[in-house]
Amino acid sequence: MEQLQQLMIQNSDIAGFLIIDLTIAVILLCAMRFISGLWAGVNTTHELATKDNFAFGVSLSGSLMALAIVLTGAITGESATSFSEEAIGMSVYGVLGLILIKAGRIIHDKWALPGLDKAAEIEKGNMSVAIVDAAALIATALIIRATLVWAHGLNLDTLIAILSGFAISQTLLVIITRLRERAYRKSNQGACFQDALIQGQIALAIRHAGFLIAMGFTLTAASNFLTYEPTAYISNLLGWLGFGSLMVALFYGLVPVVKKIVLSQINLTEEVDLQHNIGVAALEFVLSIAIALILMALMA
Repeated sequence: MEQLQQLMIQNSDIAGFLIIDLTIAVILLCAMRFISGLWAGVNTTHELATKDNFAFGVSLSGSLMALAIVLTGAITGESATSFSEEAIGMSVYGVLGLILIKAGRIIHDKWALPGLDKAAEIEKGNMSVAIVDAAALIATALIIRATLVWAHGLNLDTLIAILSGFAISQTLLVIITRLRERAYRKSNQGACFQDALIQGQIALAIRHAGFLIAMGFTLTAASNFLTYEPTAYISNLLGWLGFGSLMVALFYGLVPVVKKIVLSQINLTEEVDLQHNIGVAALEFVLSIAIALILMALMA
C-alpha cells in the first residue's frame, strides 16, 4: 500500500512537470515563429497562407525543429526539486537556447555564407537557400543541446561553459563550410558554391544540408570526452576545441571514403553539381548523417 501511495505521489509530480514543460515549450515555439517573421521582415501568416512561400515554410520549420531540439536539453525533469525550479530552469534555458539559435544563424550568415542574403532569397522563394538555412539551424541546435546537457546547473559558471562550447563549435562549423566551398570551387572549374545556391540548385543544397546536420551530431560527441568543471573556464574551452577538432577531422576524413565505397561507380560531382540529381544528393545526405551517428555511438 505504501508503495502504491508513493507511486501516485510521484506520478502527480511528473504530471505537474509535464504540464509546466509543455506550456513553456508552446510559448517559446510561438515566440520563435514571431521572431522568425521579424528576422525576415515579413508577416508569417501572409508568407505561409497567402503567398504560399514554400521556402519560408522550410526555413521556419528548421527554426521550430531547432528550438524543439534545444528544449529537450533544457528540460530538467527529475533533477528539479519543485515546480517553481522546473519552471525557472525550463524558461531560462529555453530562452537562452532561442537566443543562441539566432546567434548561430547570424554567425552562419555573416561568416559561413557571406555572399548570400538569406532573408531576401527565402522571401523570393529560393528553396535551396531555405534548405541550407534550416540545416544550419538544426546543426546549431544539436550543439546547443549537447552543451546544455553537459553543463548542469543554473548559474554564471554554467552560462560561461555553455557559451564556450557554443563558440568553439560555431567556429568549427564556419571553417568546415568554407573548406567545402573551396572544394566545390576546385571540382567545378572555379564556380562559386554560394552562387549555385542562389541559382536554386536543390541537389547541392540537400547534400550540404546533410553535411551540416551530420557535423552537428559529430560535434556533440565531443561532450562525451569532457568532464564539466564549473570554474575551469580555460580548460573547458580548450577541451571543446581539442575534442571538437578531433571529431571533425575524423568525420571529414571518413565521409569521402565511405561515400566512395557505398556509392561506387557513381560520379558524385557530375551527378549532384552538374546534373542536379536530387536522388544521389539524398543518398549523400543520409550517408553523412549515418557516419555521424555511428561515430556518436562509438564515442559515447
